[in-house]
Amino acid sequence: MASLFVLAAGLGVIALVVIYIVDKHQTRHTIRRNYPVIGRFRYFFEHVGEFFRQYFFAGDREEMPFNRAQRSWVYRAAKNVDRTVAFGSSKSIRETGSVLFLNCPYPTLTEDALEIDSVLLGPYARHPYRPGSLFNISGMSFGALSAPAVQSLSRGAKMAGCWYNTGEGGLSSYHLEGGCDIVFQIGTAKYGVRDQEGNLNDDALREVAGHEQVRLFEIKLSQGAKPGKGGILPKEKVTEEIAAIRLISAGEDSISPNRHPEINCTGDLLDMIERVRSVTGKPTGIKFVLGADQWLEDLCQEIHKRGIESAPDFMTIDSCDGGTGAAPMALMDDVGLPLRESLPYVDNLLIAHGLRSRIAVICSGKLINPSDVAWALCMGADFAVSARGFMLSLGCIQALQCNKNTCPTGITTHKRKLQRGLVPEDKAGRVSSYHDNLVHDVELIAHACGVKEPRQLQRKHARQVTGSGLSVSLDQLYPYPDGKKSG
Repeated sequence: MASLFVLAAGLGVIALVVIYIVDKHQTRHTIRRNYPVIGRFRYFFEHVGEFFRQYFFAGDREEMPFNRAQRSWVYRAAKNVDRTVAFGSSKSIRETGSVLFLNCPYPTLTEDALEIDSVLLGPYARHPYRPGSLFNISGMSFGALSAPAVQSLSRGAKMAGCWYNTGEGGLSSYHLEGGCDIVFQIGTAKYGVRDQEGNLNDDALREVAGHEQVRLFEIKLSQGAKPGKGGILPKEKVTEEIAAIRLISAGEDSISPNRHPEINCTGDLLDMIERVRSVTGKPTGIKFVLGADQWLEDLCQEIHKRGIESAPDFMTIDSCDGGTGAAPMALMDDVGLPLRESLPYVDNLLIAHGLRSRIAVICSGKLINPSDVAWALCMGADFAVSARGFMLSLGCIQALQCNKNTCPTGITTHKRKLQRGLVPEDKAGRVSSYHDNLVHDVELIAHACGVKEPRQLQRKHARQVTGSGLSVSLDQLYPYPDGKKSG
């Protein structure tokens, strides 16, 4: 036994000597060259720091992209446990940009509350659609997410009565198996509905539309986390199964073009919308993160020239702080407008052009808590969608490993060993509970403001804290055009 210990110790010393010599003579890493062996611990601590900061060092309201208080609410809502807090709020209500809802002296009684009003999408489509919920699952593709994650979301969406957006990766059996309503997203690479050259294929469109569950088609122009760039799926995630669904080659990086090559102007965009709508018979809209805005003015004017039936059936507005599995930091940090600016702009523009009742407004971008969704409804949104909120409901711990195929919770990895911890039969219930509890708490806010259901919320029902520390009504900060209101 002693000889084995001596042998192991000797081998350990030899290994350290070899590492010392390698580090001392390599030229790529300054720290390792100056501090052989111990310099290697820097990379270890840098890696594990991502995991431990959120537990030991960051305050409840400090961390990005979502702080502990936000995540904790989602976890409790998903597990359907007590969501109350004690001893006062930890939120700084004096911080510039904070939104304060205006409670009414005569809040709505439970017996006076109304069912949430429904919104019809696609009145000119052969198969118009009335969604069952104002809060839905945003675009997350099979590829970016694992099969068990997609299965959980699909089943949970069915239980909750909300839709699930496929993301740009095409329609998989995992999306369909839960029986939920589906929004099929057409990205710039046309995954799942493309020909061999990457062009939109009408036959493939008809095949997708043949599934009754597919209710809407969404043409993605841009995404909040990477405006001006298409989707990125690393080759490690492009399995044979995913490649077959996307109609691409396996084992190669799946990079979408920066834009739809055939859409060069307003007329092209409306032509594409009409093509998809006429081929599929389903309501068709667009998704974008707002930057330059003249194109929207041009779009409204062109709609009036062609006729109101030519308009997109909905617009999904993504915030510049939206999420993704992989994006260049230069785009994620510094390009596009936040939802705080883009949502009221688009709502006002549609009102001014008389198109607001024709085009539904859907918004996304860090809307994971009830107050976020209630704010969006005040500002004119018909629907809110979330991706990361529903990922958190599945058990995401914000490990920031989405792009590395090493997600420790099995949500964004295709490694079977890591997927084992994600059990769809259990997580579907959490998806549904998160949805139901969020909508319930949005109703709490609406009733406190004196309206009978959340879609009656308007800008006058909330105020925003300004730089002076005083709050200003949202309808003063973002006045309606000519005094007209949304809807």
